[in-house]
Amino acid sequence: MKVLIDQDRCCGAGSCVLAAPEVFDQREEDGIVALLDPAPDDSQRALVDDAVSRCPAAAISVVE
Repeated sequence: MKVLIDQDRCCGAGSCVLAAPEVFDQREEDGIVALLDPAPDDSQRALVDDAVSRCPAAAISVVE
């Protein structure tokens, strides 16, 4: 699994960080998503999927 983020679409809601804190963080200066782990292992799959579904800006996607 590879996680992709579109920082231009990110609105800084932080839902992804709450859903998968080992994969996502937010930049201090503007709250935009920061990717901590672009290729998390399968144990993080449910959390990443939850983050994708929670993102109000649809800024996160997953490719296999």
